[in-house]
Amino acid sequence: MSIRNPKQALYVQFAAVAKALGNPQRLELVEHLAQGPRSVDALATKLGLPIANVSQHLQAMRRAGLVTSDRDGKFINYRLADDSVLAAFAAIRVVAEHHSAEVERVVRGWFDRHDDMEPVTRDELVSRMKEGLVTVIDVRPADEFALGHLPGAINVPLSELDSLLPDLRTDREIVAYCRGPWCVMSFEAVAELRKRGFSARRLEDGLPEWRAAGMVVEPVLQGTQR
Repeated sequence: MSIRNPKQALYVQFAAVAKALGNPQRLELVEHLAQGPRSVDALATKLGLPIANVSQHLQAMRRAGLVTSDRDGKFINYRLADDSVLAAFAAIRVVAEHHSAEVERVVRGWFDRHDDMEPVTRDELVSRMKEGLVTVIDVRPADEFALGHLPGAINVPLSELDSLLPDLRTDREIVAYCRGPWCVMSFEAVAELRKRGFSARRLEDGLPEWRAAGMVVEPVLQGTQR
């Protein structure tokens, strides 16, 4: 079949992919799937949405090539198609950070209030980990930690931070990370740790970006969390 206007045909498909990402709940699904493969049920629980709604979003994302799926018994498991999906999400985020007055308002009004210090870069963290100068904590829930985490990281879910504080060393800087650059949990964890007298900073991004950069992740990702 001949294509009379190939550029226009391509742009139609590019727009379809952009449309598939043009929904806040779908962007949140990308964030969760970037942690590792998930069943529809697990994602519905994470987002607090009906399973049917989440399934509809995932089907639209699958048609656009953003996610893939496979069946395991009664469960349908989803994962990101590849790291390019995370890169697309990051590009949207960067454009919004640079040009959206509302994004700037939210960042200044909430995120900067909780932590206005420069975050730790990946390279800096790797160097400090090799020298044994930091304690790295993963403040995501335990099921996400099990899907993969930074080498040597301690799982300190934000909801359990108070009870686990006695286990943290006070003679080392603590670096906290979670799902991504604007993950609320790492900001809240760092703010609370500083209140308690700890020296704490957050990683510049999260586990998905660490993995996409080719850094070592423990354990090697296998299977699906339900």
